[in-house]
Amino acid sequence: MQRIEKEFKDMTSKDSLYSIGRDSNNLFKWNAMIQGPEGTPYAGGMFSIDIKFPKNYPFTAPKFTFKTQIYHPNINSEGSICLDILKDKWSPPLTVEKVLLSITSLLADPNPDDPLVGEIGELFKSNKFLFNQRAREWTERHA
Repeated sequence: MQRIEKEFKDMTSKDSLYSIGRDSNNLFKWNAMIQGPEGTPYAGGMFSIDIKFPKNYPFTAPKFTFKTQIYHPNINSEGSICLDILKDKWSPPLTVEKVLLSITSLLADPNPDDPLVGEIGELFKSNKFLFNQRAREWTERHA
């Protein structure tokens, strides 16, 4: 609980790259807003991500879920994110801010070799122009 409080304070009291809010009734539920990185089909978009902390945080990773629809090989239609540090590469020194930075990096540099959505991963590898076009359309429509 103290760790969650400290991270929230750190992210709201400085010039964080991310906008953070939390449920006033449940300190274990946060929402983050991230900007689509410049130079990507997500540029200009604002993406909402729900964050749910397990009771044994920081020993177990929080659950990050995209609430904004996004066309990406590593993020599915339910908002689940395929990112190693949210699974087997999680370690207690990681923070919410570091995970959000990794998610932003994933938007800029998708991993089509470990896709959560196979057909989007294939399109990214076979026709990047069409992938970028679709991702931009989704960003304009949803973000």
